Amino acid sequence: MLKTRDQYCRTAGAEVEGYNEPSVNSHVNGEYAKINWDVLGFGLIPTDYMYIMNCSKDQHFSQGTLTPFGKIEVNPSSGILNYGQGLFEGLKAHRTANGRILLFRPEENAMRMKVGAKRMCMQAPTVEQFVNAVKQTVHSNKRWVPPPGKGAMYIRPLLMGSGPVLGVAPASEYTFITYASPVGNYHKIYKPIAEAKAKGFTDVLFLNAEKYIEEVSTTNIFLVKGNEILTPPTSGTILPGITRKSIIEITHVLGYQTTSARYYEVEQITLTRWYELELMTMWYELEQITSTRWYELEQTTSTRCYELEEITSTRYLLIVKERAIPVGELFDAEEVFCTGTAVGVNSVNSITYQDTRIAYKRGAGTVGQKLYEMLTGIQTGRIEDKMGWTVELD
Repeated sequence: MLKTRDQYCRTAGAEVEGYNEPSVNSHVNGEYAKINWDVLGFGLIPTDYMYIMNCSKDQHFSQGTLTPFGKIEVNPSSGILNYGQGLFEGLKAHRTANGRILLFRPEENAMRMKVGAKRMCMQAPTVEQFVNAVKQTVHSNKRWVPPPGKGAMYIRPLLMGSGPVLGVAPASEYTFITYASPVGNYHKIYKPIAEAKAKGFTDVLFLNAEKYIEEVSTTNIFLVKGNEILTPPTSGTILPGITRKSIIEITHVLGYQTTSARYYEVEQITLTRWYELELMTMWYELEQITSTRWYELEQTTSTRCYELEEITSTRYLLIVKERAIPVGELFDAEEVFCTGTAVGVNSVNSITYQDTRIAYKRGAGTVGQKLYEMLTGIQTGRIEDKMGWTVELD
């Protein structure tokens, strides 16, 4: 049964006051939609417009169009309904304190969709078409982008085999749709999560058959253990998350490194004396470089000696490793956090495995908190985007 807009909004946990059908200029008048922004959940609140474009098999996608959000016609023998030939992406738009609207790395979603489409023998929009569709969708639904600090606009690009097919084969036509909804916190609602919640937990950590860590529901996972930040490699069954990729790249900015053979940041700081530091293979040994040797180091690194002093005193010199993580390493970790488009960076309070509960550090001063502040700062415009990740709407 087709739900009305008010029914959708009540399901999503937000109250819409006196909704009116969108006018031609509703997306450019600068006004917010009449919605209670303080009670947003992670559910669909239909907005004004969606963007649609089509193509035939072995052809390119045509120019798309904006159309009022609503039903679409689908052939009963379409590839998406009969054989599940479809895939989707998810990304967010944030409103900054000065009213700008920023997208976060939409080209990464576009490239990931192309990879998925190739595996499923589907035509995919170009990166430029994808980004343009996202921009038009957000701009036309501008009044639904939440105020700063109240949430974000979640954009759902959807690619599906819409042409008729009876036997197992690629569809003859493909449809690409983007729609959007304002969202608040993320809540997952499938069976394992429901079972976990019934026992007092909030989520589920999935392992492979060999008892190695994979993912937390729909998010990637990181462990902080000693001087290492660990995360499973994105091969096989683990999604190559864009937030995950961004967090790894942010660690470089914060001085964390991805190599265990050499401390690259220190190599840059003390290039002329690297032969001495090369012998320091463990963090606790590097930490010993304090006042007794500081004058000597200062002579070779006068322009950056303060930065080195901060690294050795605050333990910033961490190594990021992508490797298989046995479940037993959960017991030795100091921090655990998850990353994803919906959750951003979310620190884990505890994990229970075989009736044993392991608690982790959270809050101020933790690695997870530093990464969260950097990521959200870039996404919301509070921190200058030196990475070139955000795309501002015109």
